[in-house]
Amino acid sequence: MQDLEKMTPEAAYWYAANGLGRWPEGEVVIMTSPEWVHRYAHNIIKGRWPEAEVIILTSQEWAYWYACDVIKGRWPEAEAVIISDSEWACWYALDVIKDRWPEAEATIMTSSQCAYLYARDIIGGRWSEAEATIMTSPEMASRYACEVIKGRWPEAEAVIMTDSYFFNEYGKNVLKK
Repeated sequence: MQDLEKMTPEAAYWYAANGLGRWPEGEVVIMTSPEWVHRYAHNIIKGRWPEAEVIILTSQEWAYWYACDVIKGRWPEAEAVIISDSEWACWYALDVIKDRWPEAEATIMTSSQCAYLYARDIIGGRWSEAEATIMTSPEMASRYACEVIKGRWPEAEAVIMTDSYFFNEYGKNVLKK
């Protein structure tokens, strides 16, 4: 048996994963890391691990992954955690809810990339409330014009022009020049 006091969560996970299966003695070590709790629940337990979910709820990223991989759907208890980060709120809406998540939209629209993805993949069209944020990035503004508006976006052209690569892409794909 391994010396649990010196073991990392990763080492405890791999000790269990290498043929041991569920390892109750090592779970106390694994429960010190949201990442390894997720991996253990997903790959070893192959289902929810209720005693460790409080650990998962300390991380927006691992709460998202747990909802995707273990719960395979919405996890209401985690939404208050996930909603506080624009990236993970966006991915949760895209991959878990697969629809608009009105409660998270204020957070999602604080990131130009997340706002663009949400408009393109969830709203399926212009998201006027987020356009000021999208417009802060030449790349996202160019992609938004090309893939969401599917045409010129005069209000964003000054921003797009600040990046030669994305201005060239905008010119080819939107202005057709």
